[in-house]
Amino acid sequence: MPAFDQPKLEQLSKLIRYYSLISTSKAGSGHPTSSMSATELMAVLFFSGFYRYDLKNPNHPNNDRLIFSKGHASPLFYSLYAAAGDISEEELLTLRKFGSRLEGHPTPAFSHTEAATGSLGQGLSIGAGMAMNAKYLDKLPYKTYVLIGDSEMAEGSQWEAMELAAFYKLDNLIGIIDVNALGQRGETMYGHDTAVYEERVKAFGWETIVVDGHNLKEVYEAYVKAQTVKDKPVMIIAKTFKGRGVSFLENKEGWHGKALGAEDLQKALAELAPIDTKIRGQIDMSENLKPAESKGEKIPFTLYDVTKPVATRRAYGNAITRIFADHPNIVVLDAEVSNSTYAEIFKKKYPDHFFEMYIAEQNMVGMALGFSRREKIPFVSTFAAFFTRAFDQIRMSQYSISNIKFVGSHSGVSIGEDGSSQMALEDIGMFRALLNSVVLYPSDAVSAEKLIEEAAKHVGNVYIRTTRKDTPIIYDPNEEFPIGGHKVLKQSASDAVTVIGGGATLFEALEAYDELMKENISIRVIDLYSVKPILVEMLQNSIRGTKAVITVEDHFVEGGLGEAVKTALSEGIDNTPIYSLAVKKMPHSGKPEELMEYEEISKKAIIAKVKHIISDN
Repeated sequence: MPAFDQPKLEQLSKLIRYYSLISTSKAGSGHPTSSMSATELMAVLFFSGFYRYDLKNPNHPNNDRLIFSKGHASPLFYSLYAAAGDISEEELLTLRKFGSRLEGHPTPAFSHTEAATGSLGQGLSIGAGMAMNAKYLDKLPYKTYVLIGDSEMAEGSQWEAMELAAFYKLDNLIGIIDVNALGQRGETMYGHDTAVYEERVKAFGWETIVVDGHNLKEVYEAYVKAQTVKDKPVMIIAKTFKGRGVSFLENKEGWHGKALGAEDLQKALAELAPIDTKIRGQIDMSENLKPAESKGEKIPFTLYDVTKPVATRRAYGNAITRIFADHPNIVVLDAEVSNSTYAEIFKKKYPDHFFEMYIAEQNMVGMALGFSRREKIPFVSTFAAFFTRAFDQIRMSQYSISNIKFVGSHSGVSIGEDGSSQMALEDIGMFRALLNSVVLYPSDAVSAEKLIEEAAKHVGNVYIRTTRKDTPIIYDPNEEFPIGGHKVLKQSASDAVTVIGGGATLFEALEAYDELMKENISIRVIDLYSVKPILVEMLQNSIRGTKAVITVEDHFVEGGLGEAVKTALSEGIDNTPIYSLAVKKMPHSGKPEELMEYEEISKKAIIAKVKHIISDN
């Protein structure tokens, strides 16, 4: 059993509070009182032998993981490592300064940060992903701890995470709710009523342990018990007080997110005195075990029958199954639509690397980040429209230097009768907005398979947009599709206009080409399979010599393929005009052909636009 040294823990708790206060006061901002409420909870975890971690090797696969879901308590987070001797007091005083790795909310700039937090309600999902990785993939004994604020328990994503963690029996996941009863503007929903939290958390299938969060012995015994629970996750529910240890801060409203001025700081430190600034805590080392290895079967590239159309969503399922042998760290998560996204193809072949996330997209993305931070390559699939509800998790993942592959099927009005609620028409813009993201839009099964392979090799977030309807096979299996490129499918010296399409609209452009050729009107047709990035010079060269460019997309104008092209061609093309055909009306249920016609992104609309441009010139 880990050692319990109350006198030393008391001294370390004072030191941690001291660090939290001086660092925020020096910064002139921050959250000292939110850090002080959870001090004992974290001091016991770190310095009583429960938390096993190699300070010199943060990425060691056997390290326990710690996520501060209440990321505003970063002064506490950094102070713990200072108390362990890993950060100097001088560096602590750089908190929130430009160029410091100690940012206002934790990011991987600080090497001990598991994931960027600060947008509340996400840490438990990330932790569940890490715990799932340990239990089912790496098969390692490390535990994942998540510090949660009571205010963020109002977030629905927390309950999504709790439901899935219980379903998968994650007995290596331990949450700690810091019930300090005060939010930013006053009392939280349930104040100090820990019984309410206990009742709700227990109802979700978790083991609950209620403690006085400032009683070192109770906290210690809670962690001891948490280690023994089997087949269910554990939630420690701790009654605490914001600003604990300083009388004029403790349980007082109006101090959230406020640093102490010089005079108040001296008063606070006088109350904490004596403070031993030389004492250091010891973090026990993690074990040295190797993660379990996964192997896949070598599968040849799918040879599609060129006489039979195939949906790119089906090619996704084929591709991830085929490439698993070369990328055995792939894990696939799906939101109860695997029979439509065709992730089920992978599930049938490699069930141990497939996890059903049910209809809980926010938690699915959060868990994917947890897998990603443990060096897996998560492919996350659902209907593209439903990624919008998880956009905050997607947005936050970029700050964790994530490596997630998002696959959105059933995009655009071309899905037909299901109606507008199912039509992803914002998804390209959403993913294009992310820093250093890649957005890929295959048109046929061959390009889809090749682009899935490129996505797996690429390090960073990738979005792959797939379509519902079957589309013709137009590419040879030996064709390559490097990220950033495009394909010129029709070209001649007499081309009047360049038409750029992607996915479903590419085939409308090809049909328009055939019709226009009957009238001796030649157009250039480009498949912009890489919407982001775009190799600008390459695209400029591909459209050179034509009078205008028409982009055609099954997406809203804002943020879509057309805007991507306009940005790429904004310089160096001799003022060639660019026209966008996109979804501009409120869509309705109907047949795909009717909807493409209605939105003026069909073959007919392209022909009309080409003729209009020619007549004006």
